[in-house]
Amino acid sequence: MGVKMEYTPWLIVGLGNPGNKYHGTRHNIGFEMIDHISEAEGISMNIIQSKALIGIGSIGEVPVLLVKPQTYMNFSGEAVGPLAAYYQVPLRHILLAYDEMSLPNGVLRVQQKGGHGHHNGVKSAVAHLDARREFPRLCIGIGNPPGTMDAKAFLLQKFSLVERGQIDTALRQGVEAARTLILHGFDQKIDRFNLVQKYKYHKV
Repeated sequence: MGVKMEYTPWLIVGLGNPGNKYHGTRHNIGFEMIDHISEAEGISMNIIQSKALIGIGSIGEVPVLLVKPQTYMNFSGEAVGPLAAYYQVPLRHILLAYDEMSLPNGVLRVQQKGGHGHHNGVKSAVAHLDARREFPRLCIGIGNPPGTMDAKAFLLQKFSLVERGQIDTALRQGVEAARTLILHGFDQKIDRFNLVQKYKYHKV
């Protein structure tokens, strides 16, 4: 029989802001991650439920719900909490994908749990999950604001051409990371993925 597969559903939530105005901005990279997974796995995002746009499908044989909260970033938890409760998804199966300023642009990191790192979307999700933080994260590096640029202005900017190329590569790799996590859990494959990502843009 091989490895015992766990068929408990996963909630994969990408954080972002709804509306064309925010499309393609750094703060919306979580939404883009969901779009990439939805396309790669053939899951249509066609249901509105609990203040979110969702798609129901599977990765391999594991049921997944892809989620793009439609509440604006700071209130993302208003979608995450009710959906997790409704579909009875345990904390360990809620994967949050979001932009991370502490990582270089285009570098990914998969974590088993963590704080909110001053990210308002993550903060809101934690608040609506009974203040618990033990859920996995797919952090997508967007780099730091240059010079004295305001962080909020930086987040709402679009990527430069070079950055966009790095982000597109990262999104493709993020689909693989999500797949690996859902089908194999936190094993050596994820450790290896994180290590390769860490040194992705380091010059040898």
